[in-house]
Amino acid sequence: MPVIEVRDVRKYYGESRGVENLSFEVEKGEIYGFLGPNGAGKTTTVKILVKIIKDYTGDVKVFGKKLEEWGKDYYNKIGVSFEFPAVYSRLTALENLEFFASFYSKHLDPMEALKLVGLDKESDKLVSGFSKGMKKKLDLARALLPDPEILFLDEPLEGLDPASARRAKDLFLELRDAGKTIFLTTHNMYVADELCDRVAFIVDGAVRLVDNPGELKIRMGKRLVRVEYVAAGDVSVKEFSIEGIGRNEEFLDILRNHEVRRINTEEPTLEEIFLKVTGRRLV
Repeated sequence: MPVIEVRDVRKYYGESRGVENLSFEVEKGEIYGFLGPNGAGKTTTVKILVKIIKDYTGDVKVFGKKLEEWGKDYYNKIGVSFEFPAVYSRLTALENLEFFASFYSKHLDPMEALKLVGLDKESDKLVSGFSKGMKKKLDLARALLPDPEILFLDEPLEGLDPASARRAKDLFLELRDAGKTIFLTTHNMYVADELCDRVAFIVDGAVRLVDNPGELKIRMGKRLVRVEYVAAGDVSVKEFSIEGIGRNEEFLDILRNHEVRRINTEEPTLEEIFLKVTGRRLV
């Protein structure tokens, strides 16, 4: 049974569309990416799933139970980190987590949560002096406090430096491998490509396509191998059909008799696939 089931959900803000005819399923233990440009409906979807938005139409089930039937115990099962951190500037990092931990019936040790995101050495510092990236990491630690079964992450790497982003990615993969489910929204194709087991392309509030990133590239890419090699002192490039390439004499001759500089398949990026499927760019 999927841990999240969404069927024909519709939410408007007056005349403005949030989501419309939105349907998808998320399986237990996967990183499911919502990939779309700003304004596509990603954050609205997260707000519905965490029960901030309740005036929608359609059906939503989480853990096999209708979302509207869940009470406060729902928040002991999920963790949420939005694009803009929700932390208190006049408290220290540790005081923030100790305060939020008081809301849960069970939770991680606040220092353990800080250590997971690399903030344990800054535990006694006031958040008012934190950078944007440090506040983002603290907000992620807050989301991890209840040791959630589902983690909702809205643009989780925005504002992080490369080293912190790498640490966060490794943490997400470790959580997935431990059986956690991660629902991740992003407009960053590289994040989706690296982390997600499946991605959903969302445009104008509706899902257009769902698949594994690698499978999408194979299915929608060119069936070609591109070889860059040195011949007679010059760099040459040849393309070969991937079909029967192991018996292609010209390809084998290049491998045997020339200095090969690079071999790669001609696969599209997720952004190129998104543009092809939806006619929109990811910005």
